[in-house]
Amino acid sequence: MNWFRNFMYGRYGMDGLGIFLIAVAFLLSLPLRFAWPRFLLLIAYIPLALEFARFVSRNIPQRARENEIFMRYWRPVWERLKKMYFYFKGMQTHKYYKCPSCRQKLRVPRGRGKIEITCPKCQTKFIKKT
Repeated sequence: MNWFRNFMYGRYGMDGLGIFLIAVAFLLSLPLRFAWPRFLLLIAYIPLALEFARFVSRNIPQRARENEIFMRYWRPVWERLKKMYFYFKGMQTHKYYKCPSCRQKLRVPRGRGKIEITCPKCQTKFIKKT
């Protein structure tokens, strides 16, 4: 492995944009495997080639700038996906309600019957079935 370590010395390597390009290549390759003209599968190799060029690049400041621009747009999308994941995961054990006066989202445990819920933001009390 010394030859690889020596080869990669001073090169950019992997980052968030690189992982995204590999995922895009994989997702493109799935439907294109069944496309009639088989050469359409080559479209899936374009993001892989681009990632390989970035991976071995010695222009580290430029690659870091590209990654920062990508992350500026990807980070809000990723945070939204994470929030949705935890919301749906929490639906198994909790119910979500909105406060009738301030519209604050509230989480209460499931299976407790009718309970009185107090909003922590505006102190409004309301009764809901869990």
